[in-house]
Amino acid sequence: MDVMARVRRFVWFSPLAGAALLLASCGGGTKTVTASNIPSVSQTTQATTPSTQETQSTQSTPTQTSTSTAPSTNTSTTRSSPEPAFTEGEAKAEGATGAAAVVRAHGYTPNDPAQYHSDQALGVLVGTRTGSADGYAQQAFFFVNGRYLGTDTKLPSATVKVVSQGDTEVTLGYALYRKGDPLANPSGGEAHVTFQLNNGKLVPLQKIPPFESSTGLSRQ
Repeated sequence: MDVMARVRRFVWFSPLAGAALLLASCGGGTKTVTASNIPSVSQTTQATTPSTQETQSTQSTPTQTSTSTAPSTNTSTTRSSPEPAFTEGEAKAEGATGAAAVVRAHGYTPNDPAQYHSDQALGVLVGTRTGSADGYAQQAFFFVNGRYLGTDTKLPSATVKVVSQGDTEVTLGYALYRKGDPLANPSGGEAHVTFQLNNGKLVPLQKIPPFESSTGLSRQ
């Protein structure tokens, strides 16, 4: 039996041997993968990592921000004593003498100039209408930092007096009358009203008694 016949017989009976024979007939060598054939790490990540030039371009782009700002509002919640706008045109009274001159200029005579305290933000001076026959037409004149502010009421009271006063508060006492009471003998007692200077405005903290009343108590 020749050699080729023996080989064919061997392949027929041994599949493994046949496979080996086929590998031998395909070149007789096994293809290997070397390190030079594996892509480097830098090559695999180059597509996903932005270049330095792109990064610098992104960082150099300025972010636009709005430069407009809302106007601030300075709101004071504490009690203060600025001069109200409507007193700016008034001449500033110099001490008790100046305050008394303002009272006289409005047709009243100061009852006691010493009750005016020029060291207080809120000053007060009570006056009686000049020429009053009975002496019972009285008003309180207020000053803020030496400038005339106004009176306690539009119409005068029979009598009004200063009960207490501080830097920004003055408490006045009003004699109260019942219908038919003579001016010299009020039978309704006395009402106290505190006037408080708050951010340039003078505010009564209690209700001011009415000028006159046919059923209740009044200031005359």
